[in-house]
Order: sequence, then C-alpha cells, then structure tokens
Amino acid sequence: MRAAAVLALVAGLLLIPAPAQAEERADGFAGLNALGVDGTTGGAAGETVTVDNAADLERYATAAEPYVIRVRGSITMEPYGKEIAVASDKSIVGEGAGAEVVHGGFFLNGVHNVIIRNLTIRDTYVPGDWDGKTKDYDGIQMDGAHHVWIDHNHFTRTGDGLLDIRRDSDYVTVSWNVFSDHNKAVGVGWTSNVVTKVTFHHNWIRGTHQRNASIDNTEAAHWYNNYVQDTAMYGTMIRGGGRLVVENSYYQGVPDPIVAKDPASQVVQRGNVLRDSPGRSDSAGAAFDPSAYYAYTLDPAERVPGIVTRGAGPLGAKAGRADGTDGTDGAGRADETGRNARRITVALDGTGDYASIQAAVGAAPRGAVITVEPGVYREMPRIWAGRRDLTIKGATGDPEDVVVTYDLSADAAKFYGGTWGAAQSATLAVLADGVTVRDLTLHNAADETVNPGPAPAVRTAGDRTALDGARILGNGGVLQSDGPRAYLRDCYVEGDADIVRGQGTTVLDGCTIRSTGPGNVLAGGTVLVDGGRLEGDAARTVSLGSSGAAVVRDAWLGAHVKDDPWAGEGRFAEYRNTGPGAAVTADRPQLTDRQAARHTVERYLAGWRP
Repeated sequence: MRAAAVLALVAGLLLIPAPAQAEERADGFAGLNALGVDGTTGGAAGETVTVDNAADLERYATAAEPYVIRVRGSITMEPYGKEIAVASDKSIVGEGAGAEVVHGGFFLNGVHNVIIRNLTIRDTYVPGDWDGKTKDYDGIQMDGAHHVWIDHNHFTRTGDGLLDIRRDSDYVTVSWNVFSDHNKAVGVGWTSNVVTKVTFHHNWIRGTHQRNASIDNTEAAHWYNNYVQDTAMYGTMIRGGGRLVVENSYYQGVPDPIVAKDPASQVVQRGNVLRDSPGRSDSAGAAFDPSAYYAYTLDPAERVPGIVTRGAGPLGAKAGRADGTDGTDGAGRADETGRNARRITVALDGTGDYASIQAAVGAAPRGAVITVEPGVYREMPRIWAGRRDLTIKGATGDPEDVVVTYDLSADAAKFYGGTWGAAQSATLAVLADGVTVRDLTLHNAADETVNPGPAPAVRTAGDRTALDGARILGNGGVLQSDGPRAYLRDCYVEGDADIVRGQGTTVLDGCTIRSTGPGNVLAGGTVLVDGGRLEGDAARTVSLGSSGAAVVRDAWLGAHVKDDPWAGEGRFAEYRNTGPGAAVTADRPQLTDRQAARHTVERYLAGWRP
C-alpha cells in the first residue's frame, strides 16, 4: 500500500468512529441489569444502516426492529423543531466530525435501550423566546424511558432545554457531552415520584444560564468529573426529595455552584474545585453511595478541565478548548455551520448567523465583531471572561433600532432563596476584557412597583469596557461598574437613584445622564463626568454623588440638581460646570486649573485609549 493511502486510512480511522463503538455497553446507571434490560446496548442486535437524510433517519429510528443507525453529514429536520420519536433498541451514532441534526432533535417516549452518540444537535432556538415558553423544542427529550445512554454529543441553541430527562425516566447515563451557549442546559424530573437513577460524568456545560443541571426527585443522581464553566444563574441543583452525589467536578465562573433547594433535598459533595464560583455550595443529608450500584474511577478534580475539554463532544470534532473559545482563534476559524466566526450577524428574522446575542458570543473568537440587526432582543447576554476583545454593535448606527431587554431586579427573590443581586440581574454583563458595545439600547424593564431596588441594564466586570453611543435604561443602579476601567462615550443613561454604581473606575465622556426621580447620580467607585448633560424634571431633588470619588467637569447641569449636591463621605469636586444646576458655593468643592489637569479622561483611563 502506498504511503499516501496509509496516511489517509489512518486519518480516517482517527476521525470516524469504528462501527464497534455503537456496540459498546454503557457505564453508570445505564449499564445496569434492571427492568428486564441487561444494560444499554442500543441496536447492537440488529442491522447497521447509514442515513444522510431526515426521511431515512426517521424511518429507521421509529422502526420496531433494532438498528444501529449511522448518521452521515448534516441532516436538517422539517418542520422546524421536529423531534423524531425514537423506538426501543436503537443506536443513533454520528459518523465522523460532521454528523449533525439541525433544526430538530429526538423524543424518547416510554422506550428503552437507546444510545445516541457522536452527534451535534443544534439550532431550534425560536427568535425572541429566550425563556423557551412558546415552543418545547428540546435537543433530546425523554418521558418514562429507561436504559438510555447519551454520549459524546454537542447540544447547542435549542428552543427550550438542551436535554430534558423527564417523568420517571430511569437508568440513564449522560457522558462526555458538551452543552453550550443557551439559557437552559439539562433538566431532570417533572414528576412527584422519587424514581430516576441517572449518572452524569465528564460533561462540559459552558456558556449557559440555568439547569446546569437542575435535578428533581431522583432516587440517585451521580454527578462526577463534570466541568461547569461560565453560567449566569446557578450551577448544579437538587430539588424536591431528590438525592445527589457530586464528586471531583470543577466549577469555574459559576454562581451558587451546588444548591439543595428544598428541605427534603439531599446532596453529598466531595473533592470538587470551586474557582471564581461564589455563593451556595450546599451539603445536606446522606444521599446515597454510588459504589453500591456500580464501579467507577474518579479523575482528579484539578485535571477535569483539561480532560473534559479535550475529550467531550463528538468524536473527531473539537467542540472547544480549555479557554472556552470554542476552538476558534484569531485567524477566524469557521464554526460548526461553516460560517466565518470573525464576522457574525445576529437577526431575529433568520437572515443572520444566529438569532440571539448570547449564541453569537458563544461562537465568537477573540477580536470578533458581532453586528446586531434591528429588533427587540429579550435575553440576558453574558460576555464570558474568555471572550476577550469583542465588539458588539447595532447594524444601523441608531441605538433605538436595536434593543436588548430583560426584566430582572437585583432585589427580586431567587426561587431557591436569597435575591439575585446586581451581578446576576443585569440585562447585559461584560465579564471579559477589551469589550466594545456600540449603538445598542440596553434596558432593564423590571417593574419598580414590584421590586423597587436596583435594576441594572449593564454590569461591567472585565477591564477596558467601552460603551459607545449606547442607550442604557433602567431604574436604580442602571450602570453597575465593577471592572477596573469602563468608558462611556456619547451615551444616554437614564435611571433614578444611584444611576452609576460599583467599585470600578468609570469615565462618562460627553454623555447625557437623565434622572427620572430623586436620588443620587453617582454612588461608589471612582467616576469622572467630563462634558455632556445631567438632566431631570423635579427641581432640586437630585444629588450628584453620595460615596466614592467623583469629579463632574465641563458639564451642563439641570435645575434638578440640589444646591448642596454632594452627600455622604466621599471625595467630590466640580470644575467649570454650567446650566441652572451649576453653582460655586461652600457646599460645592471646585478644582483649580492645576488640579483639573490631573482629572482628565486620559488620566482616569491610565494608558488605555479606546
């Protein structure tokens, strides 16, 4: 055999799973002999067929006979969101790196002995339906199924949950999967019975908001060697009378990483790593002993990110890297759809690369530009820490054309106790360095009559965040500036009390700040207001600042500003302000010309030139 042929054969063997993989036996709970099924072997007893279209995939997946169904290439489901009703004794296995199901998924209803492996299942998101309330388009949904093995898949951007294990499904193993760039990741439960036994190991959950996983009323849920990275709301939760064991897993950038929600919920955790993951890390009750059910081997928790990011997802296809950049690099590698990830378009009408800003962020490599077409985007985008040097801009240049909105107040109650706080309630949160947001409206629409506390439209936590020509709207605390440096140029900022909050350094350059009620304009951190206008309607009701260090210079001040506008113990000063709210009195410290030379945009930004 010629050398070239040998190399080609070897490459093919590396990229394409061998047929024997479809015949492997599941580990964890799916590998046990119970309910009349001796482990999960899928369609190994039947014929092997290869499909490359939706009709054949459905034909064999729904057949009464056992089949090993090898999926070749990309299969698009019609109608949009269709879930194939898989019958018992089936293996559905992707053949190589490009095997995927697009615009649909699978439904396992009352069946048993099913394996789904080595597939990408993606893109049933309904534009504008961030909460997944209009269509129940899951990647895989199961009701009352047992002996199911979900292995080496990538789930992303579905209409509701990425994976839902529901209604007394039992003896399930979920291993080596990637769940990414979506609101709801994995849910288990939807039952009052305490029945389900499920194993999760070596999965990578990243860039998601909730259900990471949410596990309800399980007799035994074993969660080990999983990597949960960059989530917005909470990590792994046990609910109802469920029992959960969390072992040697790694949580990075996950608020409330391990939660026992209800009085009857039991969770035992050991050997986990919690990095930049504040909040609840619960232990409650004795749960159960996984080794009483099956043998397993734990990888050291500190090695889990490397092991999982290299091994999870479809075999022969890198689903991502340890830095969370989805395998893309500065050269602009195409994503799984074949699109160039350096120039990304978001549109609600289906003409863009993605229908949500969060999905676009998940696909973006360093230095990418995300252009958002006109529309109202009801979602809570997070610019994760690994997504550095991104630009997100409105397509028209008019921020009123592109509105990003959500309605969560900082004082709103979490459904599992406590309040969300400014960090988790912000409509847009910038956690990465070097992010520019241009020509967008960012709105927190929380009802102040229900939750009167802060309602941040934007939170900055990374360094070098630039907001250019943006409209930032909310109630109190509309801009939460917690990162080292944030720069706002020609922005419109509207709120009531403590409009700009946080501990970082914030520069507002030529911005209009409108007070919609009495209170403070600035509260906390180091703030420079240079130029622009401070506006409001109620005369002499607004203080300029209450804490931190603030300078307001060369700005127009409306009549809403109090005669003695500085409250609290902060360090405050003004310089050359004009308008009906400006004055030079003993209550209003003024900079000298020499001092003013040290309070400039350039000095506050400390070498950064946006």
